[in-house]
Amino acid sequence: MGYDEKLADRIRASLSGAKALVEKKMFRGVCFMVNGKMCICVGGNEMMCRIGPDRFEEALEKPGVRPMILRGKIMKGFVFVSEDARRSKKDFDYWIQLSLQFNREAKASKKKA
Repeated sequence: MGYDEKLADRIRASLSGAKALVEKKMFRGVCFMVNGKMCICVGGNEMMCRIGPDRFEEALEKPGVRPMILRGKIMKGFVFVSEDARRSKKDFDYWIQLSLQFNREAKASKKKA
């Protein structure tokens, strides 16, 4: 399964001013790393946002948002945002900004040897 190139282009344009923006192929899609930290990914037609545990429950209350589940475990701080939940520019920008806000305080993963 591929990923939504138009969505990736939209995210790419929104993050164009971000420091140290790097794209990596992962999660059967593409992940946008900001300052060496996972920020936003695209898989299929969904956008996965790293928003942090403090905003997680609040985000899940919004329609079209679901938690990221990895190996049966809910990954607090990561949510999938459906197309309907990011259709308007205002909604799309909300998720981009929320992800960038958390990125400032997030810790980078340790580099593998």
